[in-house]
Amino acid sequence: MGLDYVPARVSAHGGHSGQFCLHAEDELEAVVLAYIAQGFVWAGITEHMPPMQDQYRYADEKEAGISALALQKQFATYAAEVKRLKQRYSGDILLLGGMESECYPGAFEFALELQQRYALDYIVGSVHHVREINFDFCPAQYQAAITACGGIDALYCTYFDEQLTMLQALRPAVVGHFDLVRLYDPDYAQRILNPEIMRRIERNLKYVCDNNLCLDLNMRALAKGASEPYISRPILVKALEMGINILPGDDSHGVSSVGYGIDAGTALLQDLGYACAWDNPGAFIHTRT
Repeated sequence: MGLDYVPARVSAHGGHSGQFCLHAEDELEAVVLAYIAQGFVWAGITEHMPPMQDQYRYADEKEAGISALALQKQFATYAAEVKRLKQRYSGDILLLGGMESECYPGAFEFALELQQRYALDYIVGSVHHVREINFDFCPAQYQAAITACGGIDALYCTYFDEQLTMLQALRPAVVGHFDLVRLYDPDYAQRILNPEIMRRIERNLKYVCDNNLCLDLNMRALAKGASEPYISRPILVKALEMGINILPGDDSHGVSSVGYGIDAGTALLQDLGYACAWDNPGAFIHTRT
């Protein structure tokens, strides 16, 4: 690439909306229009997969009294709306319709069933649960996961073990926020150097590399006050050294967060020598279509 090369604005993991997600805002069409207004070449719309059972609902869904069955019906509406928006705005932006997976008993089979049923382009493979506890929703749940695992180092080890199980079951085109487990840990920079934790990180990166998956450089961490995105720099450097492809994701949860951090993430990758030549998503994301 020449010195004057300007990478395209893209997001492989984003497009949550208040229309289909209680902890997001705005209609999905408004989110899509925001991507178009910001000059995105392509964007992945990757709403959360619905829970299989009531026990796996997010805290806000439980508080709102929305059943798993109702959320499953809502997901069918989501899939239809993504298809409509893909067609309506095909002259302005390439939209990929997908979903973000979960990690609990039965979730992988259900995710693959949903992908086939609704002809979704791809899956973002994420881990939000450890020992069936949704650890990323609030500090109290994070502490509950630590307790369930027997300590914070054990939480990290369990997280990366469950992530590997997810990777093997789904082989997701994009691996979402690889080190999300660090979310409420102010000492994560030192903790990931623990040999038992780093061994698991390197093992999972090798699986990603060997299976030609992509990592999500998730910029939403900055919006939540973190000093760096997911993936943290030491892990990102290892991934790039292994030749793993990276795609930026704003993990947008409404119009106001569309494009958040994408330019900063692109600059970070360029500084590390990555080409950022992701104009054609088909070269990175192996879709159904």
